Amino acid sequence: MLVDIKDRIKNTCSPATFGLIVTSGISVFAFSCNQKEEPKPNIIFIIADDMNWDDCDTYGNPNIRTPNIDRLAGNGIHFTNAFLTTSSCSPSRASLITGMYPHQTDAEQLHWPIPADKITFVEKLGDAGYWTAQAGKWHLGNAMMDRFDFLASEEAFAVTAGEGIRPDLPPDDGSGCHLWIPTLNHRPGDKPFFLWLAAIDPHRPYQENIIATPHSPDDVIIPPYIPDTPEVRKDFALYYDEISRMDDYIGQIMDELERQGIIENTVILFVSDNGRPFPRDKTTMYDGGIKTPFIFHWPEVVEPGTVSSSLVSAVDVAPTFLSIAGIESDGIFFAGEDFSRILTDPEKEIREYIFAQAHWHDHERMYRAVRDKRYKYIRNFYPDLPNTPPADALTSMTFKSMLELKERGELNEYQMNVFVSPTPGEELYDLENDPFELYNLVEDPDYANILERMRGALGEFMESTNDRIPETRTPDEFDRITGEPLPNRQWPRPGKYDQEVFDEAEEDPMVN
Repeated sequence: MLVDIKDRIKNTCSPATFGLIVTSGISVFAFSCNQKEEPKPNIIFIIADDMNWDDCDTYGNPNIRTPNIDRLAGNGIHFTNAFLTTSSCSPSRASLITGMYPHQTDAEQLHWPIPADKITFVEKLGDAGYWTAQAGKWHLGNAMMDRFDFLASEEAFAVTAGEGIRPDLPPDDGSGCHLWIPTLNHRPGDKPFFLWLAAIDPHRPYQENIIATPHSPDDVIIPPYIPDTPEVRKDFALYYDEISRMDDYIGQIMDELERQGIIENTVILFVSDNGRPFPRDKTTMYDGGIKTPFIFHWPEVVEPGTVSSSLVSAVDVAPTFLSIAGIESDGIFFAGEDFSRILTDPEKEIREYIFAQAHWHDHERMYRAVRDKRYKYIRNFYPDLPNTPPADALTSMTFKSMLELKERGELNEYQMNVFVSPTPGEELYDLENDPFELYNLVEDPDYANILERMRGALGEFMESTNDRIPETRTPDEFDRITGEPLPNRQWPRPGKYDQEVFDEAEEDPMVN
């Protein structure tokens, strides 16, 4: 049953306290009353790995079977303008858990661990009485392990020392999701809980027949910057299968919450860490890299089927989670904004721009981007380099097919984007008229004022957040055509302060 937030407060506060809250404009989630308080909401954060924002029915692709993602949206609110701070796996997760932009986390390059001195929203939830747990893909670094009360693994579910693993655990199918339900049921019964549930799906590599009814190549919707070949269609169909497998686990979580009678007071937020692992998506500043599905399910508060076009960013997640848990976060350094007001007022705006970055991911790169609801400006600090896809995409059927077409001269100019160098130093796109970001408007005089405005917004952001471009580049560790490791490949990669990689430039970052 839907409960209006003000009614919920009113039921737990005295009339005088309720009047003070309403008339003073205090955040409806940050209240405290002398009367008996209702239980704090449970929170579940579900993170897909490399899923594009529009690869489910809710966001416009009816050919992928995602009934449970769509169920989340149908009973909650989905955001159509939600963005990540980067399009690279571990830096994106570092940004989500700390509420900071990648360069502020000191974990901005792929596989750099988050330093121990960083504050996350997880330990703040723990300090407030939440039981916190993580299950699935980790990718956060060793220093973050003590921020959770429980880290799921088969060993963590050992019956007792020396007696082996619980026999009822589901088999590991490679999805990263098989311990989600055991972790949910491992929680103590006397505390609210927070779960960080991280899928590995739909990350590469792909396998056939991982679901009972695989997608057909005929189901595939191919963006115009990727050629339509049988190999590409097969590759996309396997990617679709992984999304559907993850979707089934999301349904299992929802079913279990309903069975236990706690779904009404459990928040579920579903996002992806970056776009799909295909050329011109993952690791780019295009919407195929940084835009994310963003579905917030909270039956006790959110009107079913709500849609919001308000801009939200990954850095907004941390302060919002603390807000809905009734935890004061003013003394914590978060770069984002609390978007909890949008949950009951979907027209509410909390920001004019979102900002994103691209740092080293298999190859050297250095991009910055700013986007409002209509326009995006991208600044490329390494224009001498091609827009090379990540290593796992280079070894894919899709890229191999593109190489063959390139040799025959059969790729169009948009599909050649990942091969051409030098690349533009600046890009400007009108997303309303050009959703695939194919037409660079930097030289168009009709957009000169918009270009200056977006340049200024990005420059102010970089200055205010002390975002500086390093003098020293981090070299490629994978071949840009084959995707094979180079002799200098380091694994595990040392952290930011374990190597000399960040000698800051003195020049203005916008002219460097």
